[in-house]
Amino acid sequence: MRRVSTATSIAVLFSSVVLVGGAANPAAADSSRILPAKSVGDIVADGVHKHVFISDPAGGKVLVADYSGAVVATIASLPGVTGLDLSADSGTLYAAVPGADAIVTIDTAALKESARYATGDGTDPKYPALAGGKLWFGYGSAGDGQIGSLDLTGAEPVVSLDQETSGTSWYAAPTLASAPGAPNVLAAGIEGQSPTELATYDVGSGTATRTAYSRLDGSNLHDLAVSPDGTRVVVASGAPYNHQSYRTSDLTPGVAYASDSYPNAIDIAPNGTVAAGIDGWYSPDVYVYKPGGSTTKPVRTYDFPNTGDSSGSDTLDPAGLAWAPDTSRLFAVTVNSRGVRSLRVLTDALRSVTTVKVTAPAKATRGKKLTVTGRATSNGAFAAGAKATVTRTDIESPKGKALPSVPLKPDGTFSFSDTPPAGGTVTYKVSYAGDTLHSPGSGSGKVAVSRAASSLTLNHNKALYAYGTDVSFTAHLGKTYKNRTVELWVDPYGPDKPKKLAKTGKVNSKGNLSTTVDMTRDTTVTAVFKGDGRYASKTVTSVAYAKVKVSTTVSKQYRTAKIGSTSYAYFHKKTNPAFTTTMSYYKNRSFKLSLELYYQGKWYDTGSQYFKLGTNGKAIVTLSGTHETGYRMRARASYVDGSSGDIVNSTTHGAWKYFIFTK
Repeated sequence: MRRVSTATSIAVLFSSVVLVGGAANPAAADSSRILPAKSVGDIVADGVHKHVFISDPAGGKVLVADYSGAVVATIASLPGVTGLDLSADSGTLYAAVPGADAIVTIDTAALKESARYATGDGTDPKYPALAGGKLWFGYGSAGDGQIGSLDLTGAEPVVSLDQETSGTSWYAAPTLASAPGAPNVLAAGIEGQSPTELATYDVGSGTATRTAYSRLDGSNLHDLAVSPDGTRVVVASGAPYNHQSYRTSDLTPGVAYASDSYPNAIDIAPNGTVAAGIDGWYSPDVYVYKPGGSTTKPVRTYDFPNTGDSSGSDTLDPAGLAWAPDTSRLFAVTVNSRGVRSLRVLTDALRSVTTVKVTAPAKATRGKKLTVTGRATSNGAFAAGAKATVTRTDIESPKGKALPSVPLKPDGTFSFSDTPPAGGTVTYKVSYAGDTLHSPGSGSGKVAVSRAASSLTLNHNKALYAYGTDVSFTAHLGKTYKNRTVELWVDPYGPDKPKKLAKTGKVNSKGNLSTTVDMTRDTTVTAVFKGDGRYASKTVTSVAYAKVKVSTTVSKQYRTAKIGSTSYAYFHKKTNPAFTTTMSYYKNRSFKLSLELYYQGKWYDTGSQYFKLGTNGKAIVTLSGTHETGYRMRARASYVDGSSGDIVNSTTHGAWKYFIFTK
């Protein structure tokens, strides 16, 4: 069902010469666009206007996409539109519209319907094919299939039905296929039939004269195509698991294209290149075979990925393949498990995929020669004199340095030596630019090249400071090759203050770089030297600790006096002392209030309790109950790291406050 004009075929032959000469434009990248289609009946590519036509039987329309896959027009009011075919000059698209019992023509320049030709009530035409100067079409319902024709060469169009004159009827409307290189050959088969019936006709006289008929060793036909010279017809049937070809003269089996399970699409380009498609979740979806090449080893395969949030990979729609006449693109319609369809534009389909594997030593010594080997792999040998480019990327050449090109042996293997001037991670990238038979490909290998150890120190590790002390942290960098830059990172404890780059710059003549930190929290300071071509990177840390500010005042005493050298607050035994604690605030912080009693020359612990600190950093605790007189006591507030509700500061004890009860 996919044909191009003879004139187009000749143009393709000339363009092929240009391509071989190396003057072709660079290929565009593969692309995919969502299609607003409920179903797919057929797909045809127009090489003159650079458009792709896709019929949507369920949606009753034909979608028009450009060569990038974007839908640019919709021709509606075509109920059940199924098969499509393109005129020799690409000026007219013929569409079989069973819901209207008509063949509809579409102006491919204006992208609108130009005429309708009634085929008769209840004929349900579905599959058109141009051959022998007429448009042939399969029509009829289940149990009553036939072939008709539309002759547009006279003054008035003439529709002729019942053109199958062999005496053998078709179970349903047969799918038809032809090729411009053999204008008198017509092939026919029934989609979905098991076993598959196939027939060929000579239509040179204006009537369909059956030349061969066969019940094939296959089932569930989805698609068929005639070779450009008309000598072969290739079918895509659910079984067997290959795309089988037959001689059109007698339908004896010929070559079989070794694809995989459930073949469902076939299209043959004007130059004979075959695109074979299957309905496969776990195998490549499309197989491309070059004219006259091996039918057991495709030159290229495509495995479609998942689209959207559907399950499994996208699969090829039946009869969903079409070549651009110049073979610059292969168009494929895919569908996911949610029924979403995509038009995929596959470029560079005629060249084998090239993969490059680079094998480099895991480790090497800077300044000493190393050897890198590898292989470029593709279908078919590389031409004599083929070379790959080599790029070395290291710390001193982050954008890459070109090395001498390396020749490829016919089997794609290569080998080269290099002396890395810089240490660290060294990457060797080998790239093949591609040729007429092979696509571009590249691969890389990494080598850990030795470097001398760097000397980097940072002061004040494990030091403890009073709250709010300004501390200068100094990193000292020893000998290096070129890089003298150090980074200083400051990370205060607590999730609310992230790690920040406090300073970066070159060390001074003494090798030092400093930054000042306000020590309100425990803090990790990190010094980073990223290394250079001869000295390794190094990172050191210093963890310094900060106390909290804490003080406690006593109130409600009736006097203050010294006992010995210590000042005591005096309380009547019926007065409850109030202790006001002030502490550096942090969210959900508590403080520990401890009490001790002096007895027979020694202080004894009488208990402690944690109290929530107010958001203003203060809290008042009252000591209530029955108070014994004559005993010396003391109290203090403490922040306890990990027990006071957070870990951002180091444990800090406030000063003791002494008091005594009297009558």
